[in-house]
Amino acid sequence: MKLIKSLTKSNGFRSFLCWVGAQYIRLVYLTGTWQVINGDTPQQFWDEDKPFILAFWHGRILLMPYCWNRKKSIHMLISQHRDGQLIAKTVGHFGIQTVEGSTSKGGVQALRTMLKALKGGESIGITPDGPRGPRMRASNGIVSVAKMSGVPVLTCAFGTTKRKHLRSWDRFCLALPFSKGVFVWGDPIHVPKKADADELLAYQQQIEDSLTTVQNTCDELTGHPPVEAA
Repeated sequence: MKLIKSLTKSNGFRSFLCWVGAQYIRLVYLTGTWQVINGDTPQQFWDEDKPFILAFWHGRILLMPYCWNRKKSIHMLISQHRDGQLIAKTVGHFGIQTVEGSTSKGGVQALRTMLKALKGGESIGITPDGPRGPRMRASNGIVSVAKMSGVPVLTCAFGTTKRKHLRSWDRFCLALPFSKGVFVWGDPIHVPKKADADELLAYQQQIEDSLTTVQNTCDELTGHPPVEAA
């Protein structure tokens, strides 16, 4: 037990785990067959060099590097918790930059960094139910960023025929190799800069509903029942 604890605290060992994780993600994607639904929506933004806010539920983070256009820059919001650091190092193998922070810690600095990136024409990625839930419930952070930046939110999810759901708070979807998979994109959600508190709540709910819809569509297309929100 002491050996395991010491290993998990080792930067070298954690870096190795992240490398292994990245290779597993590549294995799943390269051995699978994939369909993209509503992919013209993000493609239009990429073609026009316009930034947007990519939103996806925490439980579907595994294959999200492959929903992204690798030629375009993106900054992903990651918590300062140890789990967040593991995710940051793993997605870093795919050229994804990260911003440390959450609604509970490091939020102000993270917000400034995200707004600066969006203003500079770079997109950002957010899991609105992260880092600790409740599962599939959008926090108000994403609508605040969308309002202040004037940049739209695009929701996305993935699903695979072969997979396991972990018993974690987010029901993490562990996709398995040699699957048939799908990525589903939602339509842009624009949050007006003049939106008041009640309107922001409505947009927050709209984002949550869109995220659940694209995820449920993925699950239906891959032959699985929907994951229930907490």
